[in-house]
Amino acid sequence: MKDELAKRLVQGLKEAGINFVTYLPETRLSQIVPLIRDDPEMELVAVSSEQEAVTIAVGATLGGKQAAVYMENTGIYVSSYSLLVTGKQLGVPILLVVGFLGGVPDQRNSFLYATIGNHTIPVLQGLGIEYKVLEDGEKLEIKISDAVRAANALRAPYALLFAGEFSE
Repeated sequence: MKDELAKRLVQGLKEAGINFVTYLPETRLSQIVPLIRDDPEMELVAVSSEQEAVTIAVGATLGGKQAAVYMENTGIYVSSYSLLVTGKQLGVPILLVVGFLGGVPDQRNSFLYATIGNHTIPVLQGLGIEYKVLEDGEKLEIKISDAVRAANALRAPYALLFAGEFSE
């Protein structure tokens, strides 16, 4: 991902009110980590698993923060129980910022992630989690804001899947 796009992504998160981000490092969107870490208005928490990331983000939201979880799409599988119980069942809105590996819009499109990528959207649908695939920076800040607004209105997690030029 180009540096300018990373800056816009983080700015979009801030403009949407996100002030707390949990993450398990991955490569596709990794340029956002130092930008968030160095921003005094945002709190960044590294975790050891995506399930932990979701649970901590839910706790932060219940404590008054507007939280996001940054992960790659393999993390959807790992965190599905927490997404169902803490996100959906308890009605806690969090934004999922997901590097979309292996799907058709993935510019790297590694065969290692093809199966994972092809099943990501059906898994989100099975979990009842609304989502949007973003392939370019067109109206990025508005799309992020709309996703956070939808998560809050639905009182549920909402996933933004970053592919295309975000995976270059």
